Amino acid sequence: MKIALTGATGFVGGHVLDRLVEASHMVNALARRPQPARPCVEWIGGDLADPAALAALVAGADAVIHVAGVLNAPDAAGFEAGNVTGTAALLAAAVCAAAVCAEVKRFVHVSSLAARQPGLSLYGRSKAQSEELVAASKLAWAIVRPPAVYGPGDRETLDLFRMAAKGFVLLPPAGRLSLIHVDDLARLLVALADPAAPGGLTIEPDDEHPGGYSHTEFAHLLGKAVGRKVLPISTPRPLLALAARADRFVRGRNARLTPDRVAYFCHPDWVVDPARDVDPSLWQPRIDTVEGLADTAAGYRAQGWL
Repeated sequence: MKIALTGATGFVGGHVLDRLVEASHMVNALARRPQPARPCVEWIGGDLADPAALAALVAGADAVIHVAGVLNAPDAAGFEAGNVTGTAALLAAAVCAAAVCAEVKRFVHVSSLAARQPGLSLYGRSKAQSEELVAASKLAWAIVRPPAVYGPGDRETLDLFRMAAKGFVLLPPAGRLSLIHVDDLARLLVALADPAAPGGLTIEPDDEHPGGYSHTEFAHLLGKAVGRKVLPISTPRPLLALAARADRFVRGRNARLTPDRVAYFCHPDWVVDPARDVDPSLWQPRIDTVEGLADTAAGYRAQGWL
């Protein structure tokens, strides 16, 4: 296949690109800055606000895998620009290519479990709006709502591993979450781009651990991954909100904990819905979470991050 890919320079998108290249697919990959040459990959300079770049991105493509998105923004406008307006522009380019040249038959959209609760956070609302756009399109579409994604190279979960290495993990109030390794997620996205894959799906994949994990269980899994016993510390929401202000003060726009994130971190149920599971004939997770977390910690150490 020839695949148009956004977010290829990021964590999830980079793993998707690896899987596509390994399978000998041709890839048009969108990037803001010049990238090293790579077999099977044509880098398209530009971003989601550049119509000419998007037209070049989808030209000749059989499917689009849309990974790019905004996880952190200072206000609603930032989330809307990255997650709603950007998705709308990419859909418009894909629909145009499908109508004019009979290209782009499938659109695989990476959303988030946060879209289930759009009233909790600006991020969740923007992801829910992006889903509405995709579902209303004339393309064969699939929406994927990953739970917490982890894996080597991920900076979003790095702070949790660093805390575990010190013997404690600060957690939101009591709740549960599901997990998925980035390589398993990448394989699913590639499978959904196949012309034979079903369309009109909204999928919530995970490692298939029934009922997910309590926050305390997750903390102990992190401890096992770094080889330490840890003390899980449930943090009241007001203290998390205070920590978010402190993180913004110290790291500015690079802050990992923001008031918007506090809003959805404190929701007690981020476990995938079994009714939105993936047909096992299409995809099944391969990576055991205990082993995956250990490999992630080893990867952090190899890079000098942990």
